Amino acid sequence: MTYRYDYLIIGSGIAGMSFALKAARRGHKVAIICKSSLEEANTNFAQGGVASVTNLEVDDFDKHIKDTMIAGDWLSDPAAVEQVVKNAPSQIKELLSWGVDFDRKEDGSFDLHREGGHSEFRILHHADNTGAEIQESLIKRIKGEKNIDVYDHRFAVEIITQHHLGVVVTRRTPDITCYGAYILDETTGKVDKFLARVTVMATGGIGAVYSTTTNPLVSTGDGIAMVYRAKGTVKDMEFIQFHPTALYHPGDRPSFLITEAMRGYGAVLKNIEGKEFMHKYDSRLSLAPRDIVARAIDSEMKQSGSSHVYLDVTHKDAEETKRHFPNIYEKCLSLGIDITRDMIPVAPCAHYLCGGIKVDLNGESSIKRLYAIGECSCTGLHGGNRLASNSLIEAVVYADAAERHSSELVDGYELREDIPDWNDEGTELPDEMVLITQSEKEVNDIMSYYVGIVRSDLRLKRAWNRLDILYRETEDLFRRSKPSRQLCELRNIINVAYLVMRQALERKESRGLHYTLDYPHK
Repeated sequence: MTYRYDYLIIGSGIAGMSFALKAARRGHKVAIICKSSLEEANTNFAQGGVASVTNLEVDDFDKHIKDTMIAGDWLSDPAAVEQVVKNAPSQIKELLSWGVDFDRKEDGSFDLHREGGHSEFRILHHADNTGAEIQESLIKRIKGEKNIDVYDHRFAVEIITQHHLGVVVTRRTPDITCYGAYILDETTGKVDKFLARVTVMATGGIGAVYSTTTNPLVSTGDGIAMVYRAKGTVKDMEFIQFHPTALYHPGDRPSFLITEAMRGYGAVLKNIEGKEFMHKYDSRLSLAPRDIVARAIDSEMKQSGSSHVYLDVTHKDAEETKRHFPNIYEKCLSLGIDITRDMIPVAPCAHYLCGGIKVDLNGESSIKRLYAIGECSCTGLHGGNRLASNSLIEAVVYADAAERHSSELVDGYELREDIPDWNDEGTELPDEMVLITQSEKEVNDIMSYYVGIVRSDLRLKRAWNRLDILYRETEDLFRRSKPSRQLCELRNIINVAYLVMRQALERKESRGLHYTLDYPHK
């Protein structure tokens, strides 16, 4: 079946939905492709908040810019940083107009949090479930918009380029162009054609590549893998942010996140013996940037042989703690941990990708008519390490930039009607699902053991060799099988894992989130 739209948006987080709302109000027809449903996206899991300069009595753009550059280890693109920071307040106003409710003080001003790496209180939040508040508010707007069609339980298999018309495409081809995507309908098992004047990749992160992650398990790097296979440019994949404080509860996947705002509130990190340790690693103590805190925890765990450390908030007022962090309180209590009296067991876990599909200041990728926004994109904002709560605001600022840029061009693009249907003649569904699930587990273990918080050339090369076998087996299986979500996800996490490893090997220094024993200095 063939569908035709002005805009095809693949992904349903804050980036994709905010873009869709802006495009729809101009009268354009928009399709949103959801791997599961609108509700399941990384945005929904974001606890901390949204960074924006709002209290001009003490804060300003220059401070936010400097904090971002320092956290990114001076690898951030200054133009991208300035674009996000200076456009953040206007996008906060837009979120408010869409019904997002941020916590306020009695006088009506925003109740701002401070998180690691920030020099001022500038984090807008909704209790400790800010992402869910944003997701729910945007979903309500999406469902009331007649120009937006939402397709649940659809999986993007490949983006369509001239490659599918028999043209040989390489990474040196100067005019690779996207005409839409082949989309698997999980209810019918058929692959449909979605033709679009403009395609927007908003597929989120890659956390599910690792054994333990705070991301929803739909975060298999699909957009990045598709663009890479289409010969698009992918950058900075070595910079994987491990959140220092995921709740340690073996068997949980994804892991429950203990927001960084709790450390901003006054929680203190302690080792397995109940002793503070951050003074050994950084003068900012528990409020140091995430890469420093994660490596410090990793070091303490290796020294003691323990599987976790503790986050202690028992010295704070119990009622105030419950009011600020109701979801964390309830989650821990369900496991027998009363955070007002008990220390919280925590450990680092894969959380956020700072790299991704390389885009310019308009959010446009190296492939024409293809934009990338949100976590799957590499705007240059984060550099070597994301400053806490900069991701949600980056998503809406770049969604706005991409929509404004593409709106001036979209009507001039023709729908390409000569695209062939997906050809799965002679293929059949994989008869042994265990092969796919076991291969996925192997990739997770390879990435967690060899491509984690601390790396070395030996570990990376060993991972490469192990992954190469899985790559060849999976590509062979894909060629002779009908596409399924499970098989396509496996293929994508292998592609993404390869990119992380390759770009980690290429960086001959320790910088930001990439720490290697072979090159410990910048």
